[in-house]
This record gives sequence, C-alpha cells and structure tokens, in this order.
Amino acid sequence: MLRLLYALGPATAKQVHAAALETRPDMNYATVLRLLQVMHTKGLLARDESQRAHVYSPLQEQESVQTSLLKELIQKAFSGSGKALVLAALRGGHVTPQEREEIQALLDKE
Repeated sequence: MLRLLYALGPATAKQVHAAALETRPDMNYATVLRLLQVMHTKGLLARDESQRAHVYSPLQEQESVQTSLLKELIQKAFSGSGKALVLAALRGGHVTPQEREEIQALLDKE
C-alpha cells in the first residue's frame, strides 16, 4: 500500500484500490480500506478527514521508510551484515546487468 501511495500521492481508499487492482486483481476494496486504516493507526499514514472520502498519504518520505526497513532486514535476516545482504542480492539473480554496472560505478567512485 505504501508503494502505491508513493506513486499516487495523496489518495482515497477507492483510488488506492483501483491502483492495486492493476497488479492484484483479487484484492477487494474492504481489504484495501482495512490496510489503510491499520497503517494510519500505526502512524505510517496521515488521514485527511475533511472530506467525505478520507484521503491517505505517507507520513515519511519513501527513502526514509526504505532505509528503516533495510536496517531492520539486515538485523533480522543477515545478522547485522550489510555485506551478506548485498552478496545475497548479487548471487540470487535479483540484480540486472545494468544495476550491476550502476553498483560498480558507485563503488569505483567511493
């Protein structure tokens, strides 16, 4: 849901549901609404209640959320090793040749 809201910008549950259907045709409106409400309760989303259809938007920038989730993933799945995460991504076929070139260019610049 966060990914959709970052792409859409502030949006109603109906708008988020329509966007979700493009990749998840089995997703029903009630599920989307429930997820948005839970995310709001957990402090991940702001909710503008000034209109009949509430408008949801992320409370943190996408990069900040990604950094936080990545730190958590590294701690939980890779015993705190960023190197292990990178090696798993490279070895697991999750990186395209173009992405490898970009990574190498970044490493060469460091």
